[in-house]
Amino acid sequence: MERIVQKYGGSSVSTTEKIEAIAENIIATKGENTQMLVVVSAMGDTTDDYIGLAKKLSDDPDKRELDVLMSTGEMISASLLAISLNEQGQKAVSYNAYQLDIRTNGIHGKSQIKDIDVSKIEKKLEDGSIVIVTGFQGIDEIGDITTLGRGGSDTSAVALAVKLDARCEIYTDVDGIYSVDPRKYSDAHKLDEIEYEEMLELASSGAQVMHSRSIELAQKYGIELYVGRTLGKEKGTYIRGNSKMNIEGKVITGIATSDEDSAITLKEFKAENISGLFEDISVKGINVDMISQTAPIDGVVNVSFTIPKDEVRLIKGIIDKYIEAKNVVVDDEITKFSLVGLGMRDTYGVASKVFKIFNENDIALKMITTSEIRITCAINSKDKMTAIQKVAKEFDL
Repeated sequence: MERIVQKYGGSSVSTTEKIEAIAENIIATKGENTQMLVVVSAMGDTTDDYIGLAKKLSDDPDKRELDVLMSTGEMISASLLAISLNEQGQKAVSYNAYQLDIRTNGIHGKSQIKDIDVSKIEKKLEDGSIVIVTGFQGIDEIGDITTLGRGGSDTSAVALAVKLDARCEIYTDVDGIYSVDPRKYSDAHKLDEIEYEEMLELASSGAQVMHSRSIELAQKYGIELYVGRTLGKEKGTYIRGNSKMNIEGKVITGIATSDEDSAITLKEFKAENISGLFEDISVKGINVDMISQTAPIDGVVNVSFTIPKDEVRLIKGIIDKYIEAKNVVVDDEITKFSLVGLGMRDTYGVASKVFKIFNENDIALKMITTSEIRITCAINSKDKMTAIQKVAKEFDL
């Protein structure tokens, strides 16, 4: 008996008409020899709407209560899909994280799945029911509802596929994974397949098709992922290991950009305080990405780093302990621009080509970080589209 886990994103379940169509597709896929589990996100922009409501009451809503509020969106989607499936003559049941004991750890808004008790799911699958599970949420060690962060339903789906030894299919409003976001570069190529490592780097760098932790899980447990358009007829993209894509020698697989970070620069900062500063930032659960630092002169440095824009207010309270406000510069107009490709491991000159393009087009390079298969640059947001167009053309993306 084959098992399939399908995940449907918020745009896929945004109306009751779409939910009915998905139910029909699930029934057709299930047939007689397949057990089906479906993970759903909240309907449309529900999560953003709930955050907006909370911020009408507080500039800094309590994180625990915000998680409770946001978790309700997935419950609505799951119950509506189960109702539709039952109406169409199929046994179906919906469960939330509390009912399934989806255990998480970490902090509110950024928790991680620790374990899932699938015994209840197993019984329902064996009796022929389609099981609908709320994505994006879990229960921590003291019984509080937590959420997994933006895109966390992907991670919920992969974790369930791991526990159930099932195939995993991710359905969304795009027909696969592209070398560049086609909304930003119309000539972008759709990929038939992509390696785990490359997809992880792209997702971590701002590509919004997949949640980065879902890729980590899939790679760790060897779960092949399929990404496609909800109810679409076009072939999607497979995310797997040992891809044959790079046999042709393509150096760069894709470009990802992110406008979600701010750059913080601390001028004339005491080098001896760097460790304490970043430890304090870590305790608050703030994710620091790019970091650059000048060489110490008389024990003083200039240090720059990027953090999510929505955490700038939180970090100012930490920085005030170490440095005067006049020496702190916050730059909200940056874009993280990343090139990713396994071919970079064995190819020289990629960075020099990128820097030449930037120079020829007056694109200022503010910071840079690299890995074996990734180059990430911080540039001015106003230069993003030029950088995408020029670099994508240069590397035939």
